[in-house]
Amino acid sequence: MSGKLEGKVAVVTGGNSGIGLGTAKRFMAEGAYVFVTGRRQPELDAAHGCDMCFRKIATLNPEFAIMGGDHVFDAFEVNRARAGMVYDLYKRTEQQLGMPLHHAIGNHDVFGVFARSGVAPSDPAYGKKMYQDLIGQTYYSFDYKGYHFVVLDSIQPTADRLWEARVDEDQLRWLRDDLKGLQHGTPVIAVCHCPLVTAFATYAYTQIVGADRKYNTMTVANAADVLEVFESANVLAVLQGHTHVNEVVSYKNTQYITSGAVCGNWWHGPRLGTPEGFTVVSLRQGTITSRYETYGFHSVDPRARP
Repeated sequence: MSGKLEGKVAVVTGGNSGIGLGTAKRFMAEGAYVFVTGRRQPELDAAHGCDMCFRKIATLNPEFAIMGGDHVFDAFEVNRARAGMVYDLYKRTEQQLGMPLHHAIGNHDVFGVFARSGVAPSDPAYGKKMYQDLIGQTYYSFDYKGYHFVVLDSIQPTADRLWEARVDEDQLRWLRDDLKGLQHGTPVIAVCHCPLVTAFATYAYTQIVGADRKYNTMTVANAADVLEVFESANVLAVLQGHTHVNEVVSYKNTQYITSGAVCGNWWHGPRLGTPEGFTVVSLRQGTITSRYETYGFHSVDPRARP
């Protein structure tokens, strides 16, 4: 490992279809780590877009990757055959990346919850079980070079076959215990697919209120409970996705970094002014900085998303 940019993190959110494997393999040889959330839409030139993105990231030094949710598009409202196919596509891609990977669950990773999928709740792979069998735990923590990473599960299916963005009570208890076990002052980085803190409602109000949703599926409904737990630790930042916009909100000495998406507006151009891109995060001596970079993708079907 060259160590040219020691401690640098490439944060990649959005689509991850058509990963340029040769490019991704170069990450491991050059040193940082990568945060990826995504979806696969090959009919919109997604493969080419992702390849362009990862070629640009190849100039960084990733040491590992964090896949921040929405590994597939889509398992939520499709049958077992389709869900199995897109998961197989992801797994085959992942195996060829050639770098350590950590994962956070996204809403599109949950299997068969929407009734229109035709999947019965009695199906052994229903809900998060398919993800757990094929990818792994939905929440956990790990340590790397003096930093403690906490990966949260913000996707909770409901009894009426919808879902809510929430961190459940069992997970909150686990989080309290996990953070209590840290040496005082240990820097913590959290990962959560749905945002905990965001300004999204101030500039996209109609997308939250006007969407006529039964549950909050845009931001974590019980974010206040999570933030209360965070107060006992030195949480430097929370890496977030889901909204496909680029923003950084500082709250109580923690940066809530919501990254724009590799796929932008679902491969239809910029999303609310945020073009296709990724966030580069640098961790050095217990401090964090970030910047957003684009990679020059031009949609084959530009349009505004309502």
